[in-house]
Amino acid sequence: MSQQVALVDYLVLGNEPHLVAHECTNCGARYFDRRNACASCEADEFVDVDVPTTGELRAFTIVSLAAPGIDVPFVAGVIDCDGTSVRANVINTPPDPEHVTLGMKVKLATYSIGTDDQGTEAVGFGFEPI
Repeated sequence: MSQQVALVDYLVLGNEPHLVAHECTNCGARYFDRRNACASCEADEFVDVDVPTTGELRAFTIVSLAAPGIDVPFVAGVIDCDGTSVRANVINTPPDPEHVTLGMKVKLATYSIGTDDQGTEAVGFGFEPI
């Protein structure tokens, strides 16, 4: 059986992949990266919370110029997952304005980034149209 490793710490793999955010216990602000204190209220206590796997595309851009080795075009977006803002690519749809629109409903999707010589697969995430 091959191993899988998530590309980011806040992606939980398994039967039902999902994202986990750190939520400030004082004001409820959510962050995906590690924090010593909340940027909103300066409190320093957090709890981990599961982020909904569906959301609405609130902003996007179609990227046509990227670093060497990055396939373009692709869609970079901001998804509102029931109040939690997630920055991710919109995947599994053509990267053009006819297929990607503001307000479209999307769901979390994982994909293989590659496998190393030991058979460990790196897994990334994006959001795809529902």
